Amino acid sequence: MLKRHFLKIVRWIIKAVFAFMIVTFFIAVGLKFFNPPITAMMVYKYIQNDHKSIQQEWVQLDEVNATVPLAIIAAEDQNYLNHSGFDFTAIKKAIQHNKTSKTRWGASTISQQLAKNIFLFPTKSILRKGLEAYFTVVLELVLNKKRIMELYINVVETGDSYYGVGVASKHYFRKSAQNIQTEEAALIAAALPNPIVFKVSRPSDYMQKRKRWIVSQMNNLGGTELIKDWYK
Repeated sequence: MLKRHFLKIVRWIIKAVFAFMIVTFFIAVGLKFFNPPITAMMVYKYIQNDHKSIQQEWVQLDEVNATVPLAIIAAEDQNYLNHSGFDFTAIKKAIQHNKTSKTRWGASTISQQLAKNIFLFPTKSILRKGLEAYFTVVLELVLNKKRIMELYINVVETGDSYYGVGVASKHYFRKSAQNIQTEEAALIAAALPNPIVFKVSRPSDYMQKRKRWIVSQMNNLGGTELIKDWYK
């Protein structure tokens, strides 16, 4: 009797997991064609921020100056065009660094960050890390790098209740994302680890230093030639 109940529970768990995978796969497929009206991160921050109104202006990638995605790649994921969702070299370096240093390095790719933003709340647990890995794999299987970047630059937090470079460029620089300049793009990218602490509107000396580093990395990567295929 006990064995029969146990097997029944296992079957239900397997069915639930399978159903979850089917549903989330089709959600990811939908992201190929439709822009998400809201993300898990937006919901979480909306609740945490006393229901402060969310500011977002969706922009297509060809409506954004190429320096913006280039700056994000230079700042956050220089191997973005070559990996399949996880940068194992960066992960290894971060582990080694974190063993001996008080400063912490992260190794999340843009794909991982998109998965976290769209699907997950920013909590810390083994389950969440597992789900992050799962959603990253699904996004990489279904979407190309251009679409992943387009989604990311529109849903990433860029300030207090601001999401995406569309609203960030207008709020911080009084211009459209199409007209943003190299150093402005680099400053937005410099704030992305924590745009509440690292304020684009009042950049600290650290922000200015990181901005200059990002600009140099943009040049080292070959400039906008790196992503020229996205703008044909």
